[in-house]
Amino acid sequence: MPAGTHPKEQIKRAGASKEAIRRSDARARKARSNSGSAQPGEAMIGRIPVLDVQPLVDCGHRPAKAVVGETFLVTATVFREGHDAVAANVVLRDPAGRSGPYTPMRELAPGTDRWGAEVTPTAEGRWTYTVEAWSDPVTTWRHTAGIKIPKVIDTELVLTEGAELHERAAAGIPKKDGRALVLAAVDALRDKSRPASARHAAALDPEVVAVLHRYPLRELVTTSRPAELRVERQRALYGSWYEFFPRSEGAVIDGTGRRPPRSGTLRTAAQRLPAVAAMGFDVVYLPPIHPVGTAYRKGPNNSLTPGRHDVGSPWAIGSPEGGHDAIHPDLGTLEDFDFFVGRARELRMEVALDFALQCSPDHPWVSKHPEWFHHRADGTIAYAENPPKKYQDIYPVAFDTDFKGIVRETLRILRHWMEHGVRIFRVDNPHTKPVVFWEKVIADINRSDPDVIFLAEAFTRPAMMRALAQIGFQQSYTYFTWRNTKQELTEYLTELSSETASYMRPNFFVNTPDILHAYLQEGGRPAFEARAVLAATLAPSWGVYAGYELCENTPVRPGSEEYLHSEKYELRPRDWAAAEAEGRSLAPLITALNRLRRRHPALQQLRTLHFHAADNDNILVFSKRSADDVVLVVVNLDPHHTHEATVSLNMPELGLAWHESVPVRDELTGDTYQWGRDNYVRLEPGVTPAHAFSLRPSPATGGSPT
Repeated sequence: MPAGTHPKEQIKRAGASKEAIRRSDARARKARSNSGSAQPGEAMIGRIPVLDVQPLVDCGHRPAKAVVGETFLVTATVFREGHDAVAANVVLRDPAGRSGPYTPMRELAPGTDRWGAEVTPTAEGRWTYTVEAWSDPVTTWRHTAGIKIPKVIDTELVLTEGAELHERAAAGIPKKDGRALVLAAVDALRDKSRPASARHAAALDPEVVAVLHRYPLRELVTTSRPAELRVERQRALYGSWYEFFPRSEGAVIDGTGRRPPRSGTLRTAAQRLPAVAAMGFDVVYLPPIHPVGTAYRKGPNNSLTPGRHDVGSPWAIGSPEGGHDAIHPDLGTLEDFDFFVGRARELRMEVALDFALQCSPDHPWVSKHPEWFHHRADGTIAYAENPPKKYQDIYPVAFDTDFKGIVRETLRILRHWMEHGVRIFRVDNPHTKPVVFWEKVIADINRSDPDVIFLAEAFTRPAMMRALAQIGFQQSYTYFTWRNTKQELTEYLTELSSETASYMRPNFFVNTPDILHAYLQEGGRPAFEARAVLAATLAPSWGVYAGYELCENTPVRPGSEEYLHSEKYELRPRDWAAAEAEGRSLAPLITALNRLRRRHPALQQLRTLHFHAADNDNILVFSKRSADDVVLVVVNLDPHHTHEATVSLNMPELGLAWHESVPVRDELTGDTYQWGRDNYVRLEPGVTPAHAFSLRPSPATGGSPT
């Protein structure tokens, strides 16, 4: 039975008399009357103040987030007047309103009045959590007795008061769970034939203390307002994503230019899936697969002069052949898409589909719903711009003339693809649409299909990115691409793993069709290796855009993050087999990283990230924990030079005593070392760019490091 259960239920389980139950009910009514617990709409503070409960999203107006099995910390400020002791616990209630075991809180740092406890939801749905605080008379008595009895001050009175408190506490303890131990302490406290010190010691017996820790005597119980918790499936937090263009897989290009290029299809793309699965990916993400418009079609390298056979950008959605619910004829049919999804499922992967709410000038919406677009003073429809970038082949949607109609059509399209097996949508540029629009759309979808996941592809201002996460997006793109130094990574990941972790789940893509960072352009293969290790171990979800394995790093021009011969505008068939045979592919490293992630629950977590010290700014050291699983990662951030450092570990963060030394196994190389508090490392780009250590049980202690 959980600690903190209502006194009446405790007494019933203990087989107490009806009179005892009556007295307990009276005490409970009095406690509730005196506690001053704040009710909804009231501004009063509780009898035992319970303040600043965290996590709390948007002042409690929106639910915090977790996934099934994810452990997170609930904290609150708890105190009272005077010097009497207080205690607190967290009450987690499942979607049916049932409370699980009450989780005792502890003061996180002595004297701060900040209390915390870790809780773990076990099923999907809408949960709540509250903090209960109370006056702890037994602990108060122990403190007073510990001072007065040795100094022979009010000895008999203090022992009598202790006996009464322990007797009251015993009434709420089941017979089978230690009531007799506490009653024995009561007898000892009242036994005047024994020395006062012995009577006092009986109440301090570790077994007695342990029983009262499970079944504390609680007075002036005060409960915080319930906070909402939305618990989703694990994929909302953890997964390895692989992005590729179906039209490039199986494409045929005549190098002589005598024949037009031939697009790959969904069937030929499905032939790539076993290799993707073999690398350990969980999600296959497809850019838009819809018909592409011809008006203002872009040519190679985003040129405005396409050739007759240029394929255009998949994000210029729509043609006379259909819109967002259609498949490009070159890719195949809906039956072919079903085959692709089914093949991915056979390989234990999910398919994520791009949802880009924008149109080519040829999209059927342009003629059927002209009110859905912004018309300029000359009567033309405004194309998309992000100066100096111009997207003449794309019309953005305007929402304020027919908001409800656009919502209805969006829901229809999403549910169409859901009926064909899609449960994950990567949403293109959600920050260019009203936040309230996404709130309505995602809420409607998740109301009936809570397993559907939306990833926000928004590289924009922090306020917008955070708002999109708060209103429903299960995952978010991040600034990871542009965080490359030790200070940048430490500060940003500290923010992601603590400040925003209760509602914003990051997905670390190492590259995208739009983003080829200078670090990769200039760092060569070692840079690709380092960023893969960082993304795969820092974040529970990470992603790779095809071509990363081959270290493709040529920009369209100096200073640009766009690829030369970008796959956004042309077919890019790749010879994967030749790359692997010649040892040019990073597939072995990526496979090892995904295997490491699957084997270690610690790497499937976000909130347990901790950075450790190294006396070299090019060496980044961090760890993650999940129960007794601990992973320690050391990365050389400089792709050009070898670096040495002394790594100084925060041993308690690893579940170890400061003086301990344990074997650590590098999961990337298989080598084993003996590490303690201070350790020497030497990391050479292209040879050993990083260590990914799993901590092994110490022979000296004979058990787990935690």
